[in-house]
Amino acid sequence: MVVPELRPWRATGPRVARAVRPRVARFARATAPQLDRVTRPKTWQYTAGAATAGLALAAGVVTAAGPWDSTGQRTAERDRAVALERTGGADHGRGPVGSGTTSGSPRPAPSAPSVLTGLGGTAGGVPRGAEAVPGGTALADVLGPLMEDPALGGSRGAAVVDLTTGKRLYGRDAGTALTPASTTKIATAVAALTALGPDHRLTTRTALEADTGELVLVGGGDPTLTARTDARGLASLRTLAEKTATALKKRDVREVTLSYDTTLYAGTEMHPIGVNENLARVTALMADEGRTDDSTSGPAPRVPDPAADAARTFAGFLERHGITASAPGPSKATDRADTLATVSSPPLTALVERMLTNSDNDLAEALARHTALASGESADFDGVSAAITARLRQLGLPVDGARFHDGSGLDRTDRITADLLTALLAEAADPSRPELRPVLTGLPVAGFTGTLSGRYTDGAAGVVRAKTGTLTGVNTLAGTAVTPGGRLLGFAFLASDTTNAWEAQAALDRLTTALASGAP
Repeated sequence: MVVPELRPWRATGPRVARAVRPRVARFARATAPQLDRVTRPKTWQYTAGAATAGLALAAGVVTAAGPWDSTGQRTAERDRAVALERTGGADHGRGPVGSGTTSGSPRPAPSAPSVLTGLGGTAGGVPRGAEAVPGGTALADVLGPLMEDPALGGSRGAAVVDLTTGKRLYGRDAGTALTPASTTKIATAVAALTALGPDHRLTTRTALEADTGELVLVGGGDPTLTARTDARGLASLRTLAEKTATALKKRDVREVTLSYDTTLYAGTEMHPIGVNENLARVTALMADEGRTDDSTSGPAPRVPDPAADAARTFAGFLERHGITASAPGPSKATDRADTLATVSSPPLTALVERMLTNSDNDLAEALARHTALASGESADFDGVSAAITARLRQLGLPVDGARFHDGSGLDRTDRITADLLTALLAEAADPSRPELRPVLTGLPVAGFTGTLSGRYTDGAAGVVRAKTGTLTGVNTLAGTAVTPGGRLLGFAFLASDTTNAWEAQAALDRLTTALASGAP
């Protein structure tokens, strides 16, 4: 069915449409025949050749936009094509839906400028609301039967919006609040970028208490802080130890009482799901997300006390630089303490992309707490709930019915509507909000990156980008799709009370492939 208008779009929307369509149409005309021959027999399935054509179409549509290098692929996608044996991040479990973990040093998703602005070379407007348009009924004919698939469980919601024109194309129970699982991270990303700004960095420091000689390792809420030899651009615990040792030697200090400070955060460190391989305890100090293996994404065993473990590792690094440290214990740096050294994370843009691409729960909970702090709320689960809701409401987004009890979506009591998810995507696509662009550029690419690296291998590879969401009985998907005609659509599909994760995931993939292969 066609959903009525929620609220008016910005008046600048048509300008983008005029700028985009001629260029997209020319490319689409050149590639459409090949796609049509493949997709018409079954609109939900591509052959390998069609997937290649789809990648070419996607590249042609957004090559000028920025998130593509000179070869026509994002660096992450090119690396994936060359080394197919490397898997991306996993969703929320090791079950059949998960795609495994990645070994080696962490590699944050590459930053990318605006997708939409570059298409036409102008900064036209992209809508924030939705309204019915001619063609909506036709799209309902395409998606309607697919939405009836029993694999989608007892409760489902859907919304599709044209991100270029700002028109609502399809909706089914789009205002019904359902469990979003990891698509919650889209809301977390928008709230964090709005509250903190795209250039914000998370800083870990050491401070020396002049009166006692106590050295305090002060957690800055950076779960990407790494103890690995090759930091790959992340904040390095080894570097912090080296800089700290140098500063101590200048003061003629060779022995310290080591403490660690996690007081940036408040409340319980334990997520409501309890001990779980999908995330560590939520603390302001950790190294490599408390993982006990060499993985950088997906489920993994975690140390029981990430802060204490990071402090012990730090003490070992100090020893290598000639500083003897006591066994560390918890403390709090005073205002009188002198900062000796600092290390900072990549900018928030890169952190958001990493969080979305790999479905990084630890990073999501950290960014949610920083959002709470920037909003004047307590850095605990209650503060996160208040801060994210307030930030989205300030943007004028439809938050009625939404409930945020964490930043990752692992809490089953979270609630989001399809309306809100598509509104978040549209907000991120608005050229007047370039700081939100990582919300789009961080979305996993079908068949190539992150939690979609193992999906769409015989479907819309390269032309669908989406955040996955998976909990027991819950399967969701929200993101963007490029049609053969060059339309850029934002979509959200939520399914609850599902009984077979494989079948539910396949049903969601058929919906998005239908959008990418022939939506009106």
